[in-house]
Amino acid sequence: MTIRSKAPLRLGLAGGGTDVSPYSDLYGGAILNATISLYAYTTIEPTDDDRVEFLAPDRGLKETYTNAIEVDTDGYFILHKGVYNRIVRQFTHRPLSLRIASFVDAPAGSGLGTSSTLVVSILGAYVEWLKLPLGEYDIARLAYEIEREDLGLAGGKQDQYAATFGGFNYMEFNGDNVIVNPLRVRQSHIDELNHNLLLYYTDTSHVSADIIREQQRNVRQGNAASIESMHRLKDQAIQMKEALLKGRVDSVGDILDYGWQHKKQMASSVSNPHIDSIYQAAIGAGATGGKISGAGGGGFMFFYCPGLSRFAVRSALTALGGETKRYEFTSEGLKTWTIQ
Repeated sequence: MTIRSKAPLRLGLAGGGTDVSPYSDLYGGAILNATISLYAYTTIEPTDDDRVEFLAPDRGLKETYTNAIEVDTDGYFILHKGVYNRIVRQFTHRPLSLRIASFVDAPAGSGLGTSSTLVVSILGAYVEWLKLPLGEYDIARLAYEIEREDLGLAGGKQDQYAATFGGFNYMEFNGDNVIVNPLRVRQSHIDELNHNLLLYYTDTSHVSADIIREQQRNVRQGNAASIESMHRLKDQAIQMKEALLKGRVDSVGDILDYGWQHKKQMASSVSNPHIDSIYQAAIGAGATGGKISGAGGGGFMFFYCPGLSRFAVRSALTALGGETKRYEFTSEGLKTWTIQ
């Protein structure tokens, strides 16, 4: 028997950072994101040798444990181990025997929610295998707890819910309460957004936890400029929702630019001279707005390119050393299946 799962990565279109505590606890956060056709994949093969093997086939890495009621959370497989420990502790109460392998369509630190999406994918495979009674909200919440509480990794809440639910969603965050509002965006508007949004990999990565910790520190210390920028990003999520639902797709670029100008005020490491030069090159070539995906500092950026300007923008950005990436928006979230 083989169990498989896949969960989609996401583009954070608006409101990024307002899902992070303590801002979301104090003021409430709002995010608008959409999943894309890049995925985190997991395969579980049950065994009978009382061993658990963690595999990264794309990297040639493996770690093995025997009769493990709990495994250490060191090394490359920290996310896999965190999920395994929680599954054993909360559900099976006994060691499991399996091989579990995973890979992701984008590199770590790319800003597309890779870590959280991988946790959702791994968790989904266990849910499929063990027939755990967990719905979408349960899976997303458990994935969040594993990352943020069990493993102590800094970050927000949006990625786990995006990967689990899929599609275009307007999400509201108030303390521990999360509400996912699926948006009924017309397919023609989605197609136009697909046509005009250019996804660009800067050929750099970031450590999102460092940026998020600075953002959290700014809120705790009452940094007025940082907090005001998060208020404006929450407003941006509302603007983006209205634009997509009403079909004002060509206003997306201006809304992205509005958010980008405020996002840079959240923490000093959100942008840097290289990212600024990429942004200016895209605008100079015809883009009307854009942003970095995720916390900032590196990874993917995306730009709204009206008409046929994507070709000039792509040429300008390629000259800076990165590469554009093809994708489509997706309507489905976490998927799991079993092969007998």
